[in-house]
Amino acid sequence: QVQLVESGGGLVQAGGSLRLSCAASGSIGSSMAWYRQAPGKQRELVASVTSRGSTNYADSVKGRFTISRDNAKKTVYLQMNSLKPEDTAVYYCRGWFPPGDYWGQGTQVTVSS
Repeated sequence: QVQLVESGGGLVQAGGSLRLSCAASGSIGSSMAWYRQAPGKQRELVASVTSRGSTNYADSVKGRFTISRDNAKKTVYLQMNSLKPEDTAVYYCRGWFPPGDYWGQGTQVTVSS
């Protein structure tokens, strides 16, 4: 059974930075991603990274967020800079471990104006 454990969330002022971490038990997934869900909204993809390091970002975070992975540490990161109040959400890690995928429990990010 794969477990993904997120950390690094918290309260930050607009313009500030946070770094989220997602640690995987066993092994890191072939592809890893961060999603977020704000109150009353659907969960949305924020960023993803493949096993080869190819990345993809939502338009709303391009230029501000950076996803990276450390295979030796079995950890994926999300560096979030220039945070805005609209980035406030619960952030979830998702990993693909064929044939299935797994989600973390989420970590709250709150950006105050």
